[in-house]
Amino acid sequence: MNNELQSFDPATGEEVGRVAVTPIAEIPNIVARAHAAQRAWGELTVEERRDAILPFGADLVAESERIGTILTREMGKPLPQGIGEAKYCGAGLGDTLNELTSALSAERLEDEKVLSHLVFDPFGVCAAITPWNFPLSMPHWALMPALMAGNAVVLKPSEKTPLVADEYVKLLKKHLPTDVVQIIHGDEAQGRALVGADVQLIAFTGSRAAGQNILAEAGKDLKRVILELGGKDPLIVLDDADLDAAAEFAVTNSFRNAGQVCVSTERIYVEEKVANRFEELVREKTAALKVGPGTEEGAQIGPMIDAGQRDHVLAQIDAAKSAGATVLAGGGASTGNFIQPTVLTGVTHDMAVMSEETFGPVVGIQRVSSDEEAITAANDSPYGLGASVFGGDLDRAERVARRLTAGMVGINKGCGGASGSPWVGARQSGYGYHSGREGHRQFAQVRVVSRMK
Repeated sequence: MNNELQSFDPATGEEVGRVAVTPIAEIPNIVARAHAAQRAWGELTVEERRDAILPFGADLVAESERIGTILTREMGKPLPQGIGEAKYCGAGLGDTLNELTSALSAERLEDEKVLSHLVFDPFGVCAAITPWNFPLSMPHWALMPALMAGNAVVLKPSEKTPLVADEYVKLLKKHLPTDVVQIIHGDEAQGRALVGADVQLIAFTGSRAAGQNILAEAGKDLKRVILELGGKDPLIVLDDADLDAAAEFAVTNSFRNAGQVCVSTERIYVEEKVANRFEELVREKTAALKVGPGTEEGAQIGPMIDAGQRDHVLAQIDAAKSAGATVLAGGGASTGNFIQPTVLTGVTHDMAVMSEETFGPVVGIQRVSSDEEAITAANDSPYGLGASVFGGDLDRAERVARRLTAGMVGINKGCGGASGSPWVGARQSGYGYHSGREGHRQFAQVRVVSRMK
């Protein structure tokens, strides 16, 4: 890698900007500075840490148009979504910090003889390694609980979206003591060096393969890890479902952010009785989507992040077509890094498009004869992040949902839960989890301090 990391607009190929690559030899020193800064930060109360961080939210909202534009130019998503990502993180910060304050405050337990307090102390230094698909939200969801628990944080964002992460950290640093938050830039070599450094907690969001490597390295010193990994989310459409609503969800959730979402719908199981009508609705709604650069007015689907991701997605489409799949909509490349939103029918689990993570604007539809067949097919995967079930009889739909091996299942909706719910993956989609009361507490060392009454 050169001394500078270049960031390119995936829609045009133009350079957006550059940042300096962090020399690997410097990473132990960066972590040492984080340890030195963490001592005083960790001695503050959780309320004092909340009060220090809170003004950052207003700064992020005020800068949301500028930072959101950088996000769109680096990553490709439509500009309203880029700006919205920045605004969402900033505007919701107060509620997030209040939730964290409650989760990380001491809890009293007692019986007839013993009084105990559960207290939540910092681990020390947290290494946060985050991906490019939500390059503001992902650092935000790692840094806020880590900092509120009293840890110092060293962030290593994706080398594909370094500029927007750099802007985020610059704003945040204004409200924190020196070196409580630091950022390093580079590729997997810098990531490996950070994981191997003197950190006590690793919060990672990314691929299953990278998560396996991190877990193996962290295991040498039994470092704590929180891993949110890949997914291959299924949607089950029962024969009594509202087909228009199911098709609308299928198209929206399969293709938003050009399918570059960990909980994108990548495979659909529809019951034979309603399959013809459902497929036609999906075809119509997919054909109506506008593909274009994120800065273009009205664009709904942007480009793949780069040529490598584009080629991976196209290879899955081509392999499925060669194996007998039928293209219902889309089916190939547009120009540059753009791919037409693609719907495939006649797919099977022997095809990579139905068994391996795609992370692109492609979804396969497979017909099933019963609820039982749908459940078996949906569970035929090493992944288990999210899933959805659409059906008219809610009791029946819930029975199906409860038998799915995903960490989060939505009924007639996406997989996200009510406010305060954790974001949790099952099987090989997660190791630990974050958000919600218990998820927040995974960023802290729980201690039980007891005395006799």
